[in-house]
Amino acid sequence: MAGGSWKVAYADFVTAMMAFFLLMWLLSISDEETKKGLAAYFTAGAKAETNITTPIGLANNPLIQYVDKLDSRTVKEIEESSVAIVKAIRQYLMQDAVPSASSGVTSDGIGVLLHLTPDLMFKPGTLEFTASGQRALDEVVKVMQKYKVYLVVRGHTDASETGAPGFPSKWELASARANAAVRYLIAQGVDPGYVRSVSYADTRPKALPNDPNRVVQNGRVEFFFHRPEVMSTVVGY
Repeated sequence: MAGGSWKVAYADFVTAMMAFFLLMWLLSISDEETKKGLAAYFTAGAKAETNITTPIGLANNPLIQYVDKLDSRTVKEIEESSVAIVKAIRQYLMQDAVPSASSGVTSDGIGVLLHLTPDLMFKPGTLEFTASGQRALDEVVKVMQKYKVYLVVRGHTDASETGAPGFPSKWELASARANAAVRYLIAQGVDPGYVRSVSYADTRPKALPNDPNRVVQNGRVEFFFHRPEVMSTVVGY
């Protein structure tokens, strides 16, 4: 054959064969549920499901050690669940007369976010929950027990919060706030596999520097309810 064009074709053939054998090997080590999920994905008109369990977590995300099976739900059903969670939280906020400056709830296509200020959650200078903080956490427990969602608890601080006893940096303080909430939820029966905590310290301030309430606004604790399958697309919890 004239020229070297055959070499390109041969290289493409070898590459395709390598990919084929790699696919065969991956299938040989996959469990039945993974194979069924792949088959459903490539079946025309198949309904998307999130029932594949993998020991390494979604999208190799190291923060998720396992993904429990979820019932197959349509987009409409998922949206209705998010709306129901927002309504439940707002009803609690109104019934408990929680000031709007101390709390808030928002929703987007990924999940539902509830934020609470530290003065509402904790007794001054401690990580001991106030009565209002316990009621708020009890409401979170109800949501976790009723809906098939995962939860990220985010701890924050204000830039001025330094030198707190037992917390050499803002990172430890933010982490302690989030972890205190997680410990309470687990003690009340929430599955530990559905909950994790993240510390942001003062890297995500909510209030402007000239806001007189910036310390409590920035030192908030956030509760982010979400479906597990979105973890592979969410950057920064």
